[in-house]
Amino acid sequence: MEYAPVHPAVLQHARDEAFWADIAGRYDVEPGPINLEYGYFGRMTREVMEAYRRNIDYVNRSNSVFVRHQFDEIDSQVIHNQLANLMRVSPQEIAITRCASESLQSLIRNYNRLQPGDQVLISDLDYLSVQSAMRWLAKSRGVEVVEVQHRHPASFETVMNSYQTALERSPRLKLMALTHVTHRTGLVMPVQAIASLAKARGIDVILDGAHALGQLDFRLDALGVAFAGYNLQKWMGAPLSLGFVYVAQDHLESVDADMGDTRYAKNDIRALVPYGTPNIPAWMTLPKVFDEHLAMGGSAAKGARLSYLRDLWVKPARKLEGVEVLTPDDPRLYCGITALRFTRHDDQQLMAQRLLEEHNLFTVAREGSACGPCIRITPGFSTPAAHMHLLVEALRALA
Repeated sequence: MEYAPVHPAVLQHARDEAFWADIAGRYDVEPGPINLEYGYFGRMTREVMEAYRRNIDYVNRSNSVFVRHQFDEIDSQVIHNQLANLMRVSPQEIAITRCASESLQSLIRNYNRLQPGDQVLISDLDYLSVQSAMRWLAKSRGVEVVEVQHRHPASFETVMNSYQTALERSPRLKLMALTHVTHRTGLVMPVQAIASLAKARGIDVILDGAHALGQLDFRLDALGVAFAGYNLQKWMGAPLSLGFVYVAQDHLESVDADMGDTRYAKNDIRALVPYGTPNIPAWMTLPKVFDEHLAMGGSAAKGARLSYLRDLWVKPARKLEGVEVLTPDDPRLYCGITALRFTRHDDQQLMAQRLLEEHNLFTVAREGSACGPCIRITPGFSTPAAHMHLLVEALRALA
């Protein structure tokens, strides 16, 4: 089941300000504006940061003696298996990369089941690097790009209808990009339902899960997608430069080794990772990251907290004239990220600047989606409820 109501105990936990104040105290925060732009990348806790520093120092001291004898041969595989266990998939189905974008670009670049004249699908809410990579296929493989423009306001029905219509009108469609949590507005796509439509037509799905991991509670092997890319540096709290690529075991033959890499067998997912020296100290920090993630309650608890903070500002903001919240309130379609726009002001970038200069609130303006320019609001795990109330007051003053 793709969506299940949040358990009452988890909801109560999300509202426990004392617990989350303790969590907030585990982060070192630079004095300055109130950060409501945690969507860019996550902050490491103090303990993770200290572990990362120790690992940097150790690798720098021990150099290749440690890396070639211990890390390459033993430690990296242990960490890789821990990640697979956390995701509840086979170790043969994942490989650690530098980020979700690298994972997705490698999947798109090396997907080998396209012929000239085939069609690939993107949407206006997909990440720009994903859109660009799919358009690159048109030049390099002679395929046609089909683009879905999502209607606004979005609903479960309009989202499903958009994909249903696109699939029906594109008989040569072989591959489609799909974003679990859209980075512009925070709209959560009903992945299982869309993937089911695609599978019925023999269409493969490459899923962008950059914002999903650590924010949505899901089983990767139950989503119905064969390919996906994820970040570990957003809602998991890992050091920058970490993500992973997923390929279902029965689809490993559908992707070639990146740039003809011969280090691994052609059905070994590690061949998808562009060759280069990884951030070894960051890798070594992952066991601590996984432990803290589970200690916080995992994705269910973390996601419930972020959605609770979101609701604190969205509910009153919907009553403000001059403010439009672009992300729907259907619990199947939203998470902690939500976008708004000031309807009496054309320049949303200017309004984001005014939020910063006049109200000390740091946000980010986004554009590129069919619903138009917007301002993205993204609380984090160190955000107290009081900051959401300050946001509402700022919106009221600027509307």
